Amino acid sequence: MPDSVLEAPLQLKPANYVAGKWKPARSGRTYEKRNPARPTEIVGEFPASGEEDVNAAVEGAAKAFAGWSATPAARRAAVLMSAADVIDSRVEEIAADMTREMGKPLREARLEAARAAAIFRFFAGEAWRPKGEMFEQSMTGSTLYTVRRPLGVVGLITPWNFPAAIPAWKTAPALVYGNTVVLKVAQDAPLTGLHLAAALEEGGVPDGVLNLIIGRGSDVGTPLIRHPKVAAISFTGSVAVGHLVRDEATPLGKRVQLELGGHNPLIVMADADLARAVEAAYAGAFWSAGQKCTATRRIYVQATLYDEFRRRFLERIEGGKVGDPADPETEVGPLVNEHQLKDVLEAIERGKRDGGKVVVGGERVDEDAYLVAPTLFEDVADDAMLSREEVFGPVASLYRFHTLDEALERANAVEYGLSASIFTTNLATAQRFVNELEAGVLHVNSQTAGADVHVPFGGIKRSGFGPHEQGRAALEFYTEVVTVYQDA
Repeated sequence: MPDSVLEAPLQLKPANYVAGKWKPARSGRTYEKRNPARPTEIVGEFPASGEEDVNAAVEGAAKAFAGWSATPAARRAAVLMSAADVIDSRVEEIAADMTREMGKPLREARLEAARAAAIFRFFAGEAWRPKGEMFEQSMTGSTLYTVRRPLGVVGLITPWNFPAAIPAWKTAPALVYGNTVVLKVAQDAPLTGLHLAAALEEGGVPDGVLNLIIGRGSDVGTPLIRHPKVAAISFTGSVAVGHLVRDEATPLGKRVQLELGGHNPLIVMADADLARAVEAAYAGAFWSAGQKCTATRRIYVQATLYDEFRRRFLERIEGGKVGDPADPETEVGPLVNEHQLKDVLEAIERGKRDGGKVVVGGERVDEDAYLVAPTLFEDVADDAMLSREEVFGPVASLYRFHTLDEALERANAVEYGLSASIFTTNLATAQRFVNELEAGVLHVNSQTAGADVHVPFGGIKRSGFGPHEQGRAALEFYTEVVTVYQDA
């Protein structure tokens, strides 16, 4: 049967957005993006951009910087507010495209599309928040104050797993603080990024202030990092690539922000609300097919509750709906592409070779779609791969522990430090977890995934580098502080 081709919505062009114009790659090269739930279905044909496209985008951003940074912050905020209204009017369309291009279940895609609008509105509010502090000089009593100024052109490199939320929470603060942007969206989720660019265009963003480039990391990301007119790089992705970004950019004097992987533990104490803990473990491990840096990878259950938790958790896994992500009832959809499918299946086989036992799942469940059944391991050694390395798929491991000391020690025994959760009804236990667990985001009685727009988000240890994202923490990355001594 010949491949079917689905047309992108009429208001979107499958093109780069450079200096206010929708343009193909200068080389004319393109690539096909396929639906991971139906790989014979072509979602669209998109630019395979290169260094020449990056150069044009950076030049456009550099030219627009003076005018945009001089624009009153309230007018910059008005662009974000207008763009948020556009996104709100298209939540269903954006969600459907997100599901089609990267396989996120529609129920989650709708929430993410709406979240992008909320992110734009929150950061629009930064126009009216303080941008400095007033002091008094020690010797003279004269005025002494600080101001925050935009950096210039910032390069934003975003992943495919949150193709609306992550570009939004990088782009919105960059713009409202007066920077201009070159956004490199992921090849596996370009259509969602185009929706955001179209919303900002309709919201009135001036030419060159926002530029969007589609292409491979080596073809687009590397020249963006190296470009002398790019002042800062914000990257979200794998630890290995993130460290390459840091090592490339920091010797060039660029500011760098990295949000990387996680190997996130969920601790279930004997006094936990069992039903809530089971549901949180399921959602954290398997929603979005486990393709979240904050997904639950390791589940530690206190020995006296272990058997009952295991029984209920297996019931929840068996009762979960796995399949077509366009079905609003589906909880677990496909992996994003065939390469990801092969990596996850190989990790499962390695987990078996290391001595782990598959309790449920462990196999591909559709001969066409890139679907892997929710997979739970048991009897995994603490030094085995599944206990130490991130598997970016619907794979989690279950462990038995006896004391809180043991649980905290084992939970901390990895190089990552992004997110962690504990379920307990004991305040002292919760406080020890908050004080001792080595992660940048901690949850008490909620799943490891999830982040509010108005508070900082980011990891410690090898899970992050530089200032955190979101909330007022974004101010630290996207602006520089200048101290002013003002005498009469």
